[in-house]
Amino acid sequence: MAKINIFTDFKIKNIHIKNRIVLPPMVRFSLVGNDGYVTEDLIEWYGMIAKSGVGLIIVEATAVEEIGKLRENQIGIWNDSFIEGLTKVANEIHKYDIPCMIQIHHAGFKEKISEVPEEELDRILKLFEEAFVRAKKCGFDGIEIHGAHTYLISQLNSKLWNKRKDKYGEYLYFSKKLIENTKYLFDDNFILGYRMGGNEPELEDGIENAKLLESYGLDVLHVSSGVPNPEYKKQVKIDNFPKNFPLDWIIYMGTEIKKHVNIPVIGVSKIKKENQASWLIENNLLDFVAVGKAMISQDKWMEKARKDFNKKLSN
Repeated sequence: MAKINIFTDFKIKNIHIKNRIVLPPMVRFSLVGNDGYVTEDLIEWYGMIAKSGVGLIIVEATAVEEIGKLRENQIGIWNDSFIEGLTKVANEIHKYDIPCMIQIHHAGFKEKISEVPEEELDRILKLFEEAFVRAKKCGFDGIEIHGAHTYLISQLNSKLWNKRKDKYGEYLYFSKKLIENTKYLFDDNFILGYRMGGNEPELEDGIENAKLLESYGLDVLHVSSGVPNPEYKKQVKIDNFPKNFPLDWIIYMGTEIKKHVNIPVIGVSKIKKENQASWLIENNLLDFVAVGKAMISQDKWMEKARKDFNKKLSN
C-alpha cells in the first residue's frame, strides 16, 4: 500500500478532498464591517486561499444572531439577507474545485451559562437549526458546529461551568438535539463537522465527548481547546502532556482523540511548516492538519509546502 502523505486525497462521503491541509475557520475581522455582511475583500481572500490548492476550507465563525457575535465585525447568518453574500463565498471557493464548509457559532454567556433561562437556550437552538438551512441554501458542502473555545456550546459541554438542573444540564444535550433536529439536511453531498474542545476540562472528558459526538452521526471532528481547568497556570492546559511530543498540546489532544473514534479527525494549533504537517499525516496521527495563522501571514503557504515536500523526495 502506498504511503500516505499530506498530498494524498481523501473522501468524506461524496466530498472529494485533494489533500490533507485544511484552512480552519479564521475570523477575518479586518475584512468585515460591523453589519455582519460578507465583503468583496472577504470573497477575494477565500478565493486566494482556494486558488493556492488547500484541501478543504472551513469558512469562519458565522453568528446565528446579532447578540451572539464575539465582536461587532463578524459575519452573520441570522436571516435570509445574508444568503447572497455567503453564496458568493461558496461559489468563489468552488471555482477552484475546493470543497468548503461553514462554521456556525454563538458566543454565549461564558461562566454565567447556568443562569440563562431554559427558554432562551430553546430559542438559540432554533436559531442554529435555521442557520443550518440557510447554510445549505448557500451551496456549502457542509457545516461545522462551533463547540470549542469557551463559546456557547463549549460552555454547555463544560463540567466546570454548566451546573444547570434542567435538560440543558444533561451531558451534550444541546449538541445532540441540534444534530437530531437537522439530520434531514445531511446526505452524501452535505456533511456535518464539529469543532470540539479536547479539554472539557480534561483530555479524558474530550475523549468521552468525541465518542458520544461520533455516535450522534458526525462525519468529521475538529479538535481544538475548550474551557480549561483554571488550576493549570502554564500554557499547557492538560495533564500528562508527553515531554517528547514535538508540537503543541492542542494538536496532541487531536492525536489522542483520533485513537478513540472511527471518523476523520482534523488537528489544529501552531502548525507553521510542511514538515510538521507531514509528520502528523505520515505517522497516521491525524487525518487532516489545519493551518490557520501561517496561511494568513503567508498566502503562498501551499506553494512553499509543495516545494519543501518535493525537495525531501529528491534528496
